[in-house]
Amino acid sequence: MKTDKVYFWDPYLKGIGQIMLQNNALTGLLFLIGILINSPLMAVAAVVAVLVGTLTAKVLKFNEDNINSGLYGFNATLVGVALIAFFEPTITIWISIIVLSAVSTLIMNFCLEKKIPVFTFPFIVLTWISLYVFHSVAPIPDAAPDYLEELIHYHPFSLLDYGLGFGEVIFQGSLISGVIFFIAVYMSSPTAALYGLFGALFGVIVAILLKDRIEDVKLGMFSFNAVLCAIVFSGPKKINGLYVVIAVLLSGITEEIMLRLDLPVLTFPFVMGTWLTLVIRDVLVKRFYPSTNIE
Repeated sequence: MKTDKVYFWDPYLKGIGQIMLQNNALTGLLFLIGILINSPLMAVAAVVAVLVGTLTAKVLKFNEDNINSGLYGFNATLVGVALIAFFEPTITIWISIIVLSAVSTLIMNFCLEKKIPVFTFPFIVLTWISLYVFHSVAPIPDAAPDYLEELIHYHPFSLLDYGLGFGEVIFQGSLISGVIFFIAVYMSSPTAALYGLFGALFGVIVAILLKDRIEDVKLGMFSFNAVLCAIVFSGPKKINGLYVVIAVLLSGITEEIMLRLDLPVLTFPFVMGTWLTLVIRDVLVKRFYPSTNIE
């Protein structure tokens, strides 16, 4: 059987692309460029993390198809970028990026073997642990992001909703980075990209309906999880739109609860919203309509 040729860079670039569920090396490259434009240091962390995560899988001889598809790279990449976003880049933090990137691969492999739809959960858990452990020993950057100046004339349905929604998926509060990320997804899957735009807008609407915390909306906090939910359930069938709406609603509710409890959100609302929607789809729908193709 003929298989697509695998280039040496595929596992690494696809590992970055898989952050938004895109098995595409060019998408990963554009993601990296988008990070580099906004934060060269985060781009370095992303490269280090995806190399460590992927090479760990290679050394341990994990499933080759999973390696070539980048499934061992995206959680590691997010861990690397997150630690630079939350902490000053000390030696301790760089060592942590290396160690936790490898650990994320071990967690991911376990979940793949058990067929658990884990998404970005390894990144979430490892980053939560890092925030708890390092909060008192590693300095946190105190400089406000420059891009906040762009929000002076913000209104709830501006282009920033979409740009920051895509950008904040990888901790990039930059409209330029967000646009690059959107283009990157579009080049891989136009349907996923357009659903992502819808998710960003709908996420903002959900935020406004839930509460009047416009500062959070300005930062893209209610868009990036919605973008991921929309991409997961994107597809050509009408039912896909319903799944997207359900997932974004559940994601928004989860995020609202976490913010009220002062918990670090990360992409947990996306994971929870997606898990619950999968339950609705795969359990309830199949039970009452067993002959229906719900994929």
